[in-house]
Amino acid sequence: MRQQALYNARQAASRLGHKASSKLNHLSILLVSIEQMSTSSRDSLVLGRVIGDVVDQFSPAVALQISYNGRRLMNGADFRPSAVAARPRVEIGGTDLRQSYTLVMVDPDAPNPSNPTLREYLHWLVTDIPGTTDIGYGREVICYESPRPPAGIHRVVFVLFQQMARGSVDVAPLLRHNFCTRNFAVDHGLGAPVAAAFFTCQPEGGTGGRRLVLRPPRTT
Repeated sequence: MRQQALYNARQAASRLGHKASSKLNHLSILLVSIEQMSTSSRDSLVLGRVIGDVVDQFSPAVALQISYNGRRLMNGADFRPSAVAARPRVEIGGTDLRQSYTLVMVDPDAPNPSNPTLREYLHWLVTDIPGTTDIGYGREVICYESPRPPAGIHRVVFVLFQQMARGSVDVAPLLRHNFCTRNFAVDHGLGAPVAAAFFTCQPEGGTGGRRLVLRPPRTT
C-alpha cells in the first residue's frame, strides 16, 4: 500500500508545476522514510522472535515511541529492573484523535527463558488511547507491574492494536500469567497489530543465563 502511494505521488509530481511538484517530492521522501523505518522495526522483531512467539507477521502502520526516564527504547536494548521500575512514557502516532488504541505489555519468557511455563506474563494493559496522544490519555485496565526477571534474559514486548471503537475493549483478564496476546486480539476484534517494540531485561546484578541472540528463527 505504501509502495502504491509512493508511485502515485511520483506520477502526480511529474504532471504538476514546480511548486506542487516540490511538495509531492517531499511527500515521496516521507513515505520512503516511513517504509524504511517499518522494515527495520519488522526485521528486528523477527530476529528477536517477537514475531512468532507473541504475534504473527504484520506490517507496522502507526508510530510507537517508548522511553524510560528519558532513554528511548530501541528494539533489543537491555534495560535492568531498576531502569524500568516506573512505567514508561508511551507516545502513539496516527492521524486521528478519534481513533482509539490498545497497548499490551508482556513477557514471553516467564519465569525462565529455558522453561517459559508462564508465557505470556501480562505486565500492563491500557485501552482507549486516542491517536496522536500518549498513554496518559488511555484507560489503564491492568496496572503497570515492572519486570523483575528471576533468572535469564527476558524479552519484554509492547504490542499496539487499533480498536474498532472506543470502549470496545472493556474486559480485564482474570490472571496475569499465561496471557495470550493472539487470543486477546481475536476475542476483542482487534485484528493484526499496528506496531510493536521490545527490550531485554535480566536480574539487576546478573550476567544472564541464556544470552539472547538476535538471529532468524529456525525453519523446518
